[in-house]
Amino acid sequence: MAAPLRRLLFSLALLLAAAATAPGAAAAAARLSTSYYSRSCPRVEQIVSDVVTAKQQANPSTAAGTLRLFFHDCFVSGCDASVLVSPLSADRSPERAAEINLSLPGDAFDAVARAKAALEAACPGTVSCADILALAARDLVGILGGPRFPVYLGRRDARRSEATDVEGNLPRTNMSARAMAVLFARKGITPREMVALAGAHTVGFSHCSEFAHRVYGYRPAAAGAPAPDGFDPALNPAFARALRSSCAGYERDPTLSIFNDIVTPSVFDELYFKNLPRGLGLLASDAALWEYAPTRVFVQRYADNRTAFFNDFAAAMQRLGTVGVKTGRQGVVRRQCDVLD
Repeated sequence: MAAPLRRLLFSLALLLAAAATAPGAAAAAARLSTSYYSRSCPRVEQIVSDVVTAKQQANPSTAAGTLRLFFHDCFVSGCDASVLVSPLSADRSPERAAEINLSLPGDAFDAVARAKAALEAACPGTVSCADILALAARDLVGILGGPRFPVYLGRRDARRSEATDVEGNLPRTNMSARAMAVLFARKGITPREMVALAGAHTVGFSHCSEFAHRVYGYRPAAAGAPAPDGFDPALNPAFARALRSSCAGYERDPTLSIFNDIVTPSVFDELYFKNLPRGLGLLASDAALWEYAPTRVFVQRYADNRTAFFNDFAAAMQRLGTVGVKTGRQGVVRRQCDVLD
C-alpha cells in the first residue's frame, strides 16, 4: 500500500475514533459550568488556590505530580476521582494499585486531600474530588508560569475504582507517536491536543527505569542488534552519556530520576519542545513526537511560539477535563477523596 494512502486511512481512523466519543464529550461539557458552585460554594476556586499554592511552596514537585494525577484519572474511567481511592480503604484493588500508577507522587494526592478538607469545612458535602483535582491542576500550571484558563465544574465522583480498568488506557513511555495518537483518539483527543498535553513534560521528572533501555545496551526494535554506542541514536550523545552516569545503580535505587526538561525544569514553558529536535527528549515517547511527521509539525509550532503552545495547552486541558465525566446521579460527592462512599 502506498505511503500517502496509508496516511489517509490512518487519518480517517483517527477521525472516526474521535467522532465515536465526541457526542458524549459534548454532552458532558454542556452539563458543566464555570459558575456551578456560585451559590453552593462561592469561594471554591480561592480555597483550592490557597491550599495548592501553600503545598507547592512547601513541596515543589507538587505541580508536576498533580498534572500527571489529573491525566491518569481522566484517561482511565473519566475525570471522576477514581484514581484517588487508596488501596488501604478499598475491598478490591483500585486504580491507584495498578503498576503504572504506583509511581504517582504522594504530594499530589496530599494536595487534593488538603483542598478537600478545607472545602468540607467551608461547604460540607458540596464540591467533588474530581472538580478539586481539575482546579488544582489548572492552578499549579499557573503557579509555574503556564497559562490560566476557565475550569468547567460539576463533575461527580466515581462509585467504583478498579485496577483492572487501567491497562490499555494509559500511554506507555516506549509507545510510538502513532500508537499514542490512536489511544488519544479513543478519548476524543486529536493529535494536536495530544502534543499540546505532552508539553506538561516541561516540568517534573521521570525515574531512570522509564528510559534505561535507551541508554544501556539499546537495541533498535527492527534490527535487534545493539546500537554501536549502546544508546538510542535519537539521543544527543553527550546527553546519553550523562544519563548513563546519573542513572548508574538505578536497579538498586529505583528512586533515581532525571528532570524531563533539563534546561528549565521548574518553569512551565516551551523548552520541552525546543529540546526534542536537539535529542534532549528524555522518554522514548517524547522523542517519538519529533520523529513522526504528523506530530512533528505541532512540536515545531510550539517550539517556535510560546503563545501558540499556551493557547493550545489550555484548550487541550479543557477537553481532557470533559473525558468520561459523570454528572448528576451518575456519581456522588465523596466526603473523603481516598475512600469510596
